[in-house]
Amino acid sequence: MRHLRVIAALADLKLVARVAETLNVTQPAVSKQIADLENIIGVPIVERDRNRLYLTAMGSRLADHARQVLNQLDRAAFDIEAMASGVSGSVSIGVVSSVAPTLLPGTISLFKRSAPLATVSVSEGHFVELVPALEAGSIDVLIARIWQPQELPGISQMSLFSEPIVVVAGRDNPLAQRENLEWSDVVGSPWIMPQGNSVARRAVDALFAEHGLTPPSNIIASLSLTLNLEILRVMPALGLLPQRLAQRHATRGEIVNLSLDTQGLLSEARCFWRADRVHENGTLSLFLKCLQQTTGELQTIPFD
Repeated sequence: MRHLRVIAALADLKLVARVAETLNVTQPAVSKQIADLENIIGVPIVERDRNRLYLTAMGSRLADHARQVLNQLDRAAFDIEAMASGVSGSVSIGVVSSVAPTLLPGTISLFKRSAPLATVSVSEGHFVELVPALEAGSIDVLIARIWQPQELPGISQMSLFSEPIVVVAGRDNPLAQRENLEWSDVVGSPWIMPQGNSVARRAVDALFAEHGLTPPSNIIASLSLTLNLEILRVMPALGLLPQRLAQRHATRGEIVNLSLDTQGLLSEARCFWRADRVHENGTLSLFLKCLQQTTGELQTIPFD
């Protein structure tokens, strides 16, 4: 286990000093673990360049397996602790549509396996309308993509993961066949957009403004993934999807990702909850732990 933790930490931190500090061991102990691994495997797993260590191809593969093993062990410990707690009750989640398909299925599956008697309810919306519901106690957790993060009085928040947003088109859209697209080439197209009063819409408008363009005026405002995919199929519209979700539908031949740089648009997902509720609500506390567990596993999957 010590060997696995060292190689996984080294893949992320690069410096022996940082690995030693993170794992609370000495630097010679880290170097010894690396040497032990190389003796076991029989080939080098690191290359040294001044103060930094870089993983070889074999080292990178080993680090990938180490992360998977450590995540599985953490999941096992979590499952046992959660089931032993005997949590029941309910948790209400408000979520933006661009996060729900990627994050919630795994989180809810883990939560229900750990607390089968607990009830989960989910409602979709956009950040502006979900914040008052969180403040009023109508929902327990808010999960959203963030633009211009800010503190909210009485509300705790936690960063979950970062994932690019990409521009997509139907496979029969003429723009799907073009390379080296510019934003000026797409501003006149029909666009499926977030609602006009949402944080996401303001972020998209700001992105067009950064390119010296007036935001598109030919707009279809829709939060429905099913509807949006069908619109992309039947008309030459453009839309925005998280990279992971876009890749899934592109693999099925339903859409095409366009070569436009979205410059980190709405890439960070966070969750929010009332600070005064988490200690008195064991169900909410467990759900937040499930979120952390699930997002930790998502972060081990690299984005292309």
